[in-house]
Amino acid sequence: MSGTVMLKGDPGSGNSRYAIAMSRFNGFIVERLLDGALETLAAQGVERDRITIVQTPGAWELPLAVQALARRKDIDAVIVLGAVIRGETAHFEYVAGECVRGLNRVMLESSKPVTLGVLTVETIEQAEARSCPNDNKGAEAALAAMEMVSLMARVESS
Repeated sequence: MSGTVMLKGDPGSGNSRYAIAMSRFNGFIVERLLDGALETLAAQGVERDRITIVQTPGAWELPLAVQALARRKDIDAVIVLGAVIRGETAHFEYVAGECVRGLNRVMLESSKPVTLGVLTVETIEQAEARSCPNDNKGAEAALAAMEMVSLMARVESS
């Protein structure tokens, strides 16, 4: 492996600017994801004035809001938070699948990190477990955003 270079991201830089796009639907869960994301960003030195938060009605609308945020030059990464909980109809498959597909497309087209903190779960209990302080997917999405901003800067400069 002599001469091989491995580039990794470092979530420790508080100099970047982040957007958080969150859905209002299932707000009791999404608010907990937001708390985890904000606490994680703050713990890594990101000041609140470097964070923009937008709220959409539901997960279906998240890709459009994220696309608008990703186009902004003052945003380095978008953290996306939501909760799609399976019900008795096929609505879950359409909303969850298209939300994730749309977010992936925005990330690839914008070349900016878009991290996925959208829960796609079977039950409210599963959503609660993934939004609790010990296992908060909003916190994980925030860490991933910081790491990806750092990694992309290293890849682009190497």
